[in-house]
Amino acid sequence: MPEFPDITVYLEALAARILDHTLERVQLNSPFLLRTASLPITTIEGKRVLQLRRLGKRICFGFPDECWLVLHLMIAGRLHWKDSPVLLPTSSGKVTGGANRSTAKAQFPAPKSKNHLATFQFDNGILSLTEAGTQRRASLHLVRGEDAVRALDRGGVELFSQTGKFLDLQTFNKVLRSENHTLKRALTDPRLFSGIGNAYSDEILWQARLSPVKLSGKLTDEEARRLYHATCETLLEWVERLRTEYNGTFPEKVTAFRNGHARPLQRTVPALWRQDSADTLRHQRDQLLPELSDRWEATRRPRAVATITRRLA
Repeated sequence: MPEFPDITVYLEALAARILDHTLERVQLNSPFLLRTASLPITTIEGKRVLQLRRLGKRICFGFPDECWLVLHLMIAGRLHWKDSPVLLPTSSGKVTGGANRSTAKAQFPAPKSKNHLATFQFDNGILSLTEAGTQRRASLHLVRGEDAVRALDRGGVELFSQTGKFLDLQTFNKVLRSENHTLKRALTDPRLFSGIGNAYSDEILWQARLSPVKLSGKLTDEEARRLYHATCETLLEWVERLRTEYNGTFPEKVTAFRNGHARPLQRTVPALWRQDSADTLRHQRDQLLPELSDRWEATRRPRAVATITRRLA
């Protein structure tokens, strides 16, 4: 699933191509893609893209009249861009580029595969949405107003402000310790932190040299500080690495795990990880066993004794 670094480079590539350009037509090839019915998709046809922003792992396209098209790529959704647009008829039947209507229809081929979910025709190119696999998880929401956009937010704190400043340490610690979860779950919970998923949480924990199963309530101040700095440095590092990799081109081969990620190295996890994981599991076992024993003595043992007595009678 595209996460903060991937969405950031997606937004930068989109801004360079479609910001202040007109969305002339939208074609949806999957009936399950659009999850809202209050506004028809034709509402934004013929309108300019005024804003682009990130909402968690979603990409938001801002149009006039406070209309927002919110795209969630989920696990396998990907965007593709072509600079030379195919001539398509608009919803009113008009054809862009001065071609006649029959020619435009002939130049508008059917989707090449079932993975092709949507096509967005701009005045300077074509943006298409695909999703690999058979399950359709990617979603589009067309809403009006800032409140409707915020209703789609899971509530996690944004790690970076609009000016690029990272969250302060005090707020980070407060959010991290607000619920006693494993560090892996805490980092990937969209209700706690916005924009971090499975791949980059592994990178962050590897950089911080912390076990993914260590409980957030058991972190020392020094460990929390390491995690804070690792989160900031890892995300910024990968944003720069992706910018360098794509070098102004549109991000085509976006993948969850990349060359250079620490995940393939987990077969050679340091002893610190193994020992810390073992200590955590032993601690959880020691807490659970007395509870199970008490439950057995209170409920299951009397039933077992009564059953045996009844059978022997």
